Amino acid sequence: MINRKTTVISLMLLMRALGTLPAGDTATFVDLGFSPDGSVYMFGQYGIQEVFLKPWAEIFAVDVGRNNFTEGGRVSYTHDSAAVNGQDGSGAFFRLLTRNAALVERHHINFLARGRLLFVGVLDGIERETIEFRDFQKNVSYHATLITRIEGSGANLRSSFTIELEQTGANDTRRTFQVGTPSVKRGRIGSYQIRRVAIAPGDNALIFVIETRAQAAHGQDIRYMVEAIRF
Repeated sequence: MINRKTTVISLMLLMRALGTLPAGDTATFVDLGFSPDGSVYMFGQYGIQEVFLKPWAEIFAVDVGRNNFTEGGRVSYTHDSAAVNGQDGSGAFFRLLTRNAALVERHHINFLARGRLLFVGVLDGIERETIEFRDFQKNVSYHATLITRIEGSGANLRSSFTIELEQTGANDTRRTFQVGTPSVKRGRIGSYQIRRVAIAPGDNALIFVIETRAQAAHGQDIRYMVEAIRF
């Protein structure tokens, strides 16, 4: 009888030796949408653990006005056994989403109401501190600068970031905002990148999707978080 777990682990080691498996644990981002009034945004992520090969998933509900999680708005799941060949962790995500249908209903999340995308980053390996994008429907342009602060190194590495946002309206009226919470220092994370920006229903808030890279045993773990700003 073939031991599937042993087979998967052997395959992973072979792929790593051939240089075809990226080091670290890479998450897949899932945009789940907004509540009808745009006051709550929900997203998720999933993947397979780099070391133990267990599928995992997380779902988050964000209070857009507070730029923080709603009460009970952070749920996660890790499967108790290793993935089989061909799995990408999405099964863990679907299980978690099904088990937390009450969270979706509580905030009236509409999976079809995902806002309007204003920016999608290009995965070209270049880290960009500054991005520019435009809301053509409202004739509003944006200039965003991501400022990262890093303390320590190795196991003692801690970091925080803010986004300095400038909004220019059709009549050249300019407004500036600071997005993020610089007082929150995150362990192991040494890099942040803006990957997506969407405007909420009602056109009164922006959602920034941030890619984070954290030190891991065999490279870097890639995860996603969001920052919200209401105008």
